[in-house]
Amino acid sequence: MRLFSLQGQVAMVTGCNKGLGQGIALALAEAGADIVGVSRRPAEETRQHVEALGQRFYAVEAELGQDAPVDIVDRAVSQAGKLDILVNNAGIIRRAPALEFSEKDWDAVIDVNLKAAFFLAQQVAKHLIERNAPGKIVNIASLLSFQGGIRVPSYTASKSGIVGLTRLLANEWAAHDINVNAIAPGYMATDNTQALRDDPKRHDEILGRVPAGRWGTPEDLAGAAIYLCSDAARYVHGHTLAVDGGWLAR
Repeated sequence: MRLFSLQGQVAMVTGCNKGLGQGIALALAEAGADIVGVSRRPAEETRQHVEALGQRFYAVEAELGQDAPVDIVDRAVSQAGKLDILVNNAGIIRRAPALEFSEKDWDAVIDVNLKAAFFLAQQVAKHLIERNAPGKIVNIASLLSFQGGIRVPSYTASKSGIVGLTRLLANEWAAHDINVNAIAPGYMATDNTQALRDDPKRHDEILGRVPAGRWGTPEDLAGAAIYLCSDAARYVHGHTLAVDGGWLAR
């Protein structure tokens, strides 16, 4: 259906070498978008899958939280010619009780999950406005955007901040025909949840509350990502869409 087509669009996805980012990149490619993959390491597997779908893949290796967002966007545009979509997916997590949590771990998580997301969005928005082009920005939030969690203070703060930032940017940029929204994944089978899945007690506690009865997969985000990046969501601004197997409804 053309309403959900991304044909002719270029989407920049951060952290796309595996996990949720890879799943989102492949979903957008399947909908017709070329992909700019921003990651710390070569995303060759993602490249192969994107190209197998008949789309172009442009690699930008960068260390979010350290490399300047303006340089990352400039490198992306120099390869792809333009950007129409940004998915701020890259994120890290550090676990420790709040009484013991270090400033180093606080700064590392906030720099990648929140600061880099904002300044990448800023640079992409400038690019879109200079082109007088519509665009879509999708930030990856979390269930901990709505709940406190335990032992992940900087992660919870960063993901709560992502939802607030999504609303603010939507307020400011809707007039420029830029849609800013977020997806809040539930408990997904990724590297970030490996410690939880390896702990039998926490594993059972979590699945016991998920009405769907299973951990999510990167493929479960495909529909939400395509929707929020397409014309189907052109009047959706500042919304956070939970894809959580029913966790928040419990």
